[in-house]
Amino acid sequence: MTEPLWQPGAARVAASNMTRFTRQAQAASGRTFKTYDDLHGWSVADPGAFWSEVWQFTGVRASRPADDPVRDLDRFPGAAWFDGARLNYAENLLRFRDERTALIGYLENGARRELSFAELHRQAMALAARLEELGIEPGDRVAGWLPNTIESVVAMLATTALGGVWSSCSPDFGADGALDRFGQIEPKVLFACDGYRYNGKPIDIRDKVGHVVRQAPSIKKVIWVSMIGRVAGQETVADLVRVAEAPQQQPGTNEQPPSGAGTQPPTGAGPAPRGAGPSAGDAGQPPFAQLNFNDPLYILHSSGTTGKPKCIVHGVGGTLLQHLKEHQLHVGLNRDDKLFFFTTCGWMMWNWLVSALATGCTVVLYDGSPFHPGPRALWDIAAREAITVLGVSARYISAIDKLGLKPRNSHDLAALRVLLSTGSTLTHEGFRYVYRDVKQDLQLVSMTGGTDLISCFILGNPNLPVHEGELQCKGLGMAVEIRDEAGRPIRNEKGELVCTHPFPSCPIGFWRDPGDAKFRAAYFEKYPNVWAQGDFAEVTETGGFIVHGRSDAVLNPGGVRI
Repeated sequence: MTEPLWQPGAARVAASNMTRFTRQAQAASGRTFKTYDDLHGWSVADPGAFWSEVWQFTGVRASRPADDPVRDLDRFPGAAWFDGARLNYAENLLRFRDERTALIGYLENGARRELSFAELHRQAMALAARLEELGIEPGDRVAGWLPNTIESVVAMLATTALGGVWSSCSPDFGADGALDRFGQIEPKVLFACDGYRYNGKPIDIRDKVGHVVRQAPSIKKVIWVSMIGRVAGQETVADLVRVAEAPQQQPGTNEQPPSGAGTQPPTGAGPAPRGAGPSAGDAGQPPFAQLNFNDPLYILHSSGTTGKPKCIVHGVGGTLLQHLKEHQLHVGLNRDDKLFFFTTCGWMMWNWLVSALATGCTVVLYDGSPFHPGPRALWDIAAREAITVLGVSARYISAIDKLGLKPRNSHDLAALRVLLSTGSTLTHEGFRYVYRDVKQDLQLVSMTGGTDLISCFILGNPNLPVHEGELQCKGLGMAVEIRDEAGRPIRNEKGELVCTHPFPSCPIGFWRDPGDAKFRAAYFEKYPNVWAQGDFAEVTETGGFIVHGRSDAVLNPGGVRI
């Protein structure tokens, strides 16, 4: 067995959210979990109890508690999670109304903006009021063809506050690519930018937007985000939220919500009363639409390598609960953290990133080339903002290694606690590079999951060591195995990555897929009642995982598969 590259200290383990959750789970279950494997075993053996504890620990806000945490566990797909619960995704992300910084947005030219949680709430609800005037109701689709900016987050929150379904792609998509996605789901409203900047050059996309709008008759309104100053006379997000920029004190505006992470000390999110209700809406603002746990929230898209992209529908509760679990337990986020993940609005990591607002930490956004005006661009932000959790792709790590970048010598990374890597397999060389040239006292987390589940199957654990070339552990509540062609579990050899039991963030299905025929064929055809991810992987002697690549040999250039 190889020596670990990194091992958490005893004090760090004792203070972690994972340790706190383990104590809570032991008290609730009457069991003792001596190891992570013990905790994970319970999480898949008694999923109703486990996910109920996650709900309580992370302080999910709901106007009505569930009648039963899970039914029909023998149906995969088809298990019913938290039936009877009523909640709103945006309300959970907007649970904080204080003056702490919620969002910091950077452009590649160095322009910087920030919004407090109070300002974010005001702007999102001001925009929601306009969408309500445009007739957006629960279940209506709203599309975003947008850069990774503050306006994109505000537009998504405004949509989902009303119960609308959000779907987005980045502005570098071609017109046909955007139409292949948005044309299928028939949005009523399109948020679009006039252009974007990449490598210092402005790129105008107004003609592409016009083409899509002409070809998609469902789009009744375009609301613009001005990035290159070419939307004069058009209705913009900035115009619609400007009324919210001058704070007007409303009852309860700066009060913490009665449940969730906001009731805890600033060192982390923690337990809250079960079934705690939502906060009352401020005067003149639309109320948060209370939806079923499995009502649609996001539509994400496959890469479209073998035809039109599949429209993957993800639910309100499953997305929220899974992200809260991953953020607070597996990454260890708390209110004092600053999370910066380099992504675009066309990658599921954007959806994963913005969910961190529900934990109350600061989310940092960046739009542009990660190598403009030079290869140190992302590290300049990490040092300036004292980022504690940084996320990048494995390909980016390989690129800066080849460039000879040594952030540990050029930047103050004292605050950086966790480096997340995804998008493809992180090589052994990548692991060695991080600990040699980035930082030694750092948890390096390689993750795998994808657009398909809007989350991760295998990821990190702040209480476990990091071994070269390995992903640390399977996620809590995720019954992950490696199987051979005959369907038998195997170790220390390559096989198919599968999940044998239902999980809350399993997609609702594909958009307009009668009888779920395409959905079942995509994931459940190889092994009955078992999700097959389409990845080759193996379990190592340390209990970690190595992911070797696609088992179906399909190239997905859009970064859809993690």
